[in-house]
Amino acid sequence: MADSSHGHTPAAWTGVIIAFIGFCVAGAFMVMGDPVGFWAGMALLAIAAVVGGAMSAAGLGKAKPQSLPAVSPEAVAAEA
Repeated sequence: MADSSHGHTPAAWTGVIIAFIGFCVAGAFMVMGDPVGFWAGMALLAIAAVVGGAMSAAGLGKAKPQSLPAVSPEAVAAEA
């Protein structure tokens, strides 16, 4: 069951923290009525996705499951 959980990686934590800061910035500037600050917060959300994806591609994300090699019926019959 431990393998089914997700998000416990440096890439996920970094992406979520940056996204959280972006939401806070965008929300604060939306309340203050400043569109430039709001869009700066939205830009942080895009940066969060890029940083999280880059860190995951660099090997700091969850490892992809390895699939078993395909075995043909002829190879199985030859072993028997």
